[in-house]
Amino acid sequence: MGCPALLFRCLSLLPVIGLLLYAQTVAQAQPPGTTPAAPSARVRFSEQVVLVPKAASPFSIDLEATVFRPTGDGPFPLVVINHGKAPGKPAFQGRARFPAQTVEFLRRGYVVVLPMRQGFARSGGPYIGGSCNIEINGQQQAEDVVAALDYMVNQPYVDKDRIVVIGQSHGGLTTMAFSTISYPGVLGVVNFAGGLRNLSCVDWEDKLIETFGDYGKDARYPSLWIYGDNDSYWPAPLPDRMFNAYKANAKGPAAKARMVDVGEFGGDSHRLFSAREGIPIWLPEVGAFFRSLGLPFDSGS
Repeated sequence: MGCPALLFRCLSLLPVIGLLLYAQTVAQAQPPGTTPAAPSARVRFSEQVVLVPKAASPFSIDLEATVFRPTGDGPFPLVVINHGKAPGKPAFQGRARFPAQTVEFLRRGYVVVLPMRQGFARSGGPYIGGSCNIEINGQQQAEDVVAALDYMVNQPYVDKDRIVVIGQSHGGLTTMAFSTISYPGVLGVVNFAGGLRNLSCVDWEDKLIETFGDYGKDARYPSLWIYGDNDSYWPAPLPDRMFNAYKANAKGPAAKARMVDVGEFGGDSHRLFSAREGIPIWLPEVGAFFRSLGLPFDSGS
């Protein structure tokens, strides 16, 4: 598989073409009330790590991204998954893969890209850290989502008219900031426990609520918000207040915003998306959201 020099440089093409992921992994993520996949069921896909160019001043930088692609020529609809921030130095954070979560989209016929934002992992540029200006931070992070999309929509196996953007934690904030940008082909966004916490800012909760309210004014797409009651980052009733501020200002397609409260999840509902045990909880909600956008969400075999 070639690497067009004008679009990106290949980091590596991992030797996983035709990789088999057996139903032991898949069955654990079955939605309630569905029949688990047969023991012989498997998902075939390729995994590719690429460096995606992002315009920056004075020079462009490269963002590390992982692309998971189902077998076949496509074009396949696209899911973008935006990661959160792990404890420690961002440059030491591992490349986001979310394998158990990603396979749920692969087995339903979606290409998945997981871009590492500026300063994370092997992505270039300085990390855009926590700031008391949460709104601008999210907008700066969203520029990396645009760069990833600019690359992906130029791939022949991607259906550029069927795109959903998903984010978790800081990636959820990034996703909602991105929702203020008009990007052709994006149909909706999903926010898993999104936000940004900076305890050095005494009014960080009020600023977070204000930020989501401001995003609502310019938002362009239907959205699904998924939060829990025992989130270690966003104590109740903060998630409701963030959503209500957004919903009060949203207009047009963005007014089709829905929040799902999953209640308590394990020891920390902030981990709902990243924990394999959370998949049966959020997958039916995400599936219903995709179908509301006119997108398929039937599991393969």
